[in-house]
Amino acid sequence: MADEKGFTLWFTGLSGAGKTTISEIVERELRARGSKVEVLDGDVVRENLSKGLGFSKEDRDTNIRRIAFVADLLSRNGVPVITAAISPYREIRDEARETMGDRFIEVFVKASVEVCAERDVKGLYEKAFKGEIKEFTGVSDPYEAPPNPEIVCHTEQEAPEESAQKLIAYLEERELIPAREAATV
Repeated sequence: MADEKGFTLWFTGLSGAGKTTISEIVERELRARGSKVEVLDGDVVRENLSKGLGFSKEDRDTNIRRIAFVADLLSRNGVPVITAAISPYREIRDEARETMGDRFIEVFVKASVEVCAERDVKGLYEKAFKGEIKEFTGVSDPYEAPPNPEIVCHTEQEAPEESAQKLIAYLEERELIPAREAATV
């Protein structure tokens, strides 16, 4: 789309809350509409852009700043961006918001630690509960929920498709994407 507007959907939430699942649905819908959307998934970024970083607060902050830097570059050049990283600390998310201004759309993917642990296919929560993983967000390391996100996806009550549709409707309302008569999500 030549007239595409850049923005960043900044997904934040605990591991297992549904960030990647919802972001994949939104990405598919945007691509189906001809968007040149880019996705910065936390696990992929850690492997490629932030390799070698650990999980200390300083390393997590560095990782999120890197994601914000790339998201800002892309979105200010008209590319829609979806980030899906835990991004546990409010201060660093606020830095990203300040950098991107109204292109920054915070999406809180909300689910309890208990539900996230039930969904955990990698067994990370179990290891964290046993103390085998140090600095695990929501268990032994804090997660600071956003006080005023633009959107909250309540993944304990909403199906991923419902959450995705809510995001698509928001983007249409803000005229960041063209409205579609019959959305496919």
